[in-house]
Amino acid sequence: MAAVDLVIRQQLHSNVSLVNQIAEYIIGAGGKRIRPALVLLFANAHGFQGTAHHELAAIVEFIHTATLLHDDVVDESSLRRGRKTANALFGNAASVLVGDFLYSRAFQMMVSIGDMRVMRILADATNVIAEGEVLQLLNMHDPDVSEARYLQVIRSKTAKLFEAAAQIGALIAGASDAQIDAAAEYGRSLGTAFQLIDDVLDYSGNAADIGKNVGDDLREGKPTLPLIYLMQNGTSAERDLVRACIETGDEQHFDAILTAITDSGALAYTRGKAEESARTAGASIAVLADGEFKNSLVNLAAFAVDRNH
Repeated sequence: MAAVDLVIRQQLHSNVSLVNQIAEYIIGAGGKRIRPALVLLFANAHGFQGTAHHELAAIVEFIHTATLLHDDVVDESSLRRGRKTANALFGNAASVLVGDFLYSRAFQMMVSIGDMRVMRILADATNVIAEGEVLQLLNMHDPDVSEARYLQVIRSKTAKLFEAAAQIGALIAGASDAQIDAAAEYGRSLGTAFQLIDDVLDYSGNAADIGKNVGDDLREGKPTLPLIYLMQNGTSAERDLVRACIETGDEQHFDAILTAITDSGALAYTRGKAEESARTAGASIAVLADGEFKNSLVNLAAFAVDRNH
């Protein structure tokens, strides 16, 4: 990861000072670096020799960071990773444009790798992520979003980059098609579990731990799985309250919504779905040889659901 961070620093450079300033700010905020870690873990698990996996891990992190910059503008978010968002600090226009810079830099780096299969996976993933963002936009303020529709957003918007990261790690190490597919399944399931726990934490965490404002999803009118479950299983009064809050983005009733979500078992249901996805991730890597990299992937699947941030 230190080698990946070095590549990130080197590739962030631009002759435009504002690009450097914002890119450094968002990258410097840290984060869990799970997506680039997946590239490294799968490459190493399949015995990769070389340094190309560092470049690929940095590419994945750039794509992820670009989506964060754009997401925060769309969501009008003010806090991420415990700090002001770039759009809150530098403005929406600068954040969007620097996000574009990171996307284009990622594609420059992809070309330098020179592997058409890698480029296809990452290009397809970037396109699917963009579609997922639009799907989420269509779901905003819609209290009739189904669980299936919501999971489609998760798999496109969040899980797809996890999937691509795992795939390219295995691919560059010369893994078989079956092994690459297993890596993809791991990443897809891990990303799904990760997002579902984020949904739980938006109602049960605290801002200091999760690094963003609790209740943001409700304020933004996002019908995430806890709310969808409550709409399907709550009382008529609870359903009416949830419908009104989703439609208006009204967070004044957050405490009442939280009580209803907790009492209805919505958080437990969502966590159960996350645990199910994590188990699928763990089962998918049974084909890997035992060792430190497989152990790390097993532990990562456990961390995805057993965390408070």
